[in-house]
Amino acid sequence: MADDTTPQDGPAEKAAPSDARADRKAARLERRLAQQMRDFAKSHGGSAEGQLAHIARGTARIALVGANGEWGNLVAPSMDIARKAAEKAGLTLHDDFDGELAAKVRTGPYEWSRMAGIQIGGPANPADN
Repeated sequence: MADDTTPQDGPAEKAAPSDARADRKAARLERRLAQQMRDFAKSHGGSAEGQLAHIARGTARIALVGANGEWGNLVAPSMDIARKAAEKAGLTLHDDFDGELAAKVRTGPYEWSRMAGIQIGGPANPADN
């Protein structure tokens, strides 16, 4: 006779209270970030695209580019929360912030005044098209 030590189907283990609390906090952060992304898109031409990047210690930067070329950043406590929030917001995500996405960014006078190019005789701020 074989010794059957396989556990019988019983009541499922309940998640620890701290795990449930962490899950609720993550869900709140996702909703808040998703709302901020939707608000950004709405106020910058009706849509936005983005790119996620690891910053440090698990945090993530969400670079946003609106349909009108305006850009901004959000920070999330993890890549997972950032990705889920972007999905909830309907944000189109790019793998890199170069090429197609970078070409959509329009900078204003402030950014141009802060760039080294103007300090070494580079071109002035181009006229908006």
